[in-house]
Amino acid sequence: MRRRYLLAILALASTSVDSAWAQSPLKIGVLDGFSGVYADLTAGSVEAAQLAVNDIGGKVLGRPIEVVSADHQNKADIGAAIARKWYDVDGVKMITGLDTSSVALAVRQVSQEKGQIDINTAAGTVDLTGPACSATGAHWVFDTYALAHVTGSALVKEGYDTWFFLTADYAFGHALEKDVTSVVTAAGGKVVGSVRHPISTQDFSSFLLQAQTSKAKIIALANAGGDTINAIKQAGEFAIGKGNQKLAGLLVFASDVQALTIPVAQGLLLTEAFYWDLNDETRAWTARFRKLKDKLPNMAVAGVYSATSHYLKAVQAAGTDEPKAVMAKMRELPVNDMMTKNGKLREDGRLVRDMHLFQVKTPAESKSKDDLYKLITTVPGDQAYRPLKDGNCPLVK
Repeated sequence: MRRRYLLAILALASTSVDSAWAQSPLKIGVLDGFSGVYADLTAGSVEAAQLAVNDIGGKVLGRPIEVVSADHQNKADIGAAIARKWYDVDGVKMITGLDTSSVALAVRQVSQEKGQIDINTAAGTVDLTGPACSATGAHWVFDTYALAHVTGSALVKEGYDTWFFLTADYAFGHALEKDVTSVVTAAGGKVVGSVRHPISTQDFSSFLLQAQTSKAKIIALANAGGDTINAIKQAGEFAIGKGNQKLAGLLVFASDVQALTIPVAQGLLLTEAFYWDLNDETRAWTARFRKLKDKLPNMAVAGVYSATSHYLKAVQAAGTDEPKAVMAKMRELPVNDMMTKNGKLREDGRLVRDMHLFQVKTPAESKSKDDLYKLITTVPGDQAYRPLKDGNCPLVK
């Protein structure tokens, strides 16, 4: 009798726990720099995550899905503190976004410590799939290796064989300069100099003068967001880009080109993982996204949708939100959505997908403010990204 009573109590307790789990929301955190130099390129990332939630019906495994968000202010310590609180206190099961490489690396460390999932969509450092790779981490959209190989190789082939770098003085900028330098020199080109600037620089005049004096054919901007926009605008004051010297934006987003306007950005070569007007599927998705956020989505924002959508499909397929089981499903299932076709998530966390080389249209070619690019070429993922064996990821045998 006593034994049956105890079993009944345990069964009731188990049912109560299962019921509580089923009713508790599955929380996804979008952690981006919503203020400061990258504010424009991250605008829409929360709405993109919500669209992925809406598309799966708002629930997974019978549980409601909740999107939370926070601004890391481009500071690694703030980003790490938010991630720690989300995991420990708020019950967040996956963090995405994570623009700014220093923040991304700090959050990666916290995620590894907690055994939780982080899916990076907007930081460039290849260390995320190298020394800082994680069994529960992914790098979803672009990295400095892919940007270097697609943009750098194309320009050297066109005869632009001498380079000078304007580099943002933090992990992303350093990595991008290093990777592009390797591509340029391997192709027979030469780097004649570089200068580093602090993040959120307002005055690029002294840096641009050094670049102009170098006589390099390409002045390469190893920065992003507001820094890239300001550098390109101020370069026009020195007539850079009008003569023998050309500007190359090594990480340029569609939102940057819109901010610059077509007359200023025309002719710029750049690499993107997504463009709204690439095909019928990208146009249809963009129309649905703009009902939530009336802004042209860039590859970082589209990447948040893609990462969130694939994560939720993996939770459904795994039948659990346990991080390692979910990551195993994320690697097993091919990634298929409006920006990725038959993408494969490798063991180092790199999503291997096609990358596109675009050129900004001229004012005569552009039919509207959203009509930005013409496609030059598409580079298959196995050619765009660093080979698995070369990354020094401890998970790769």
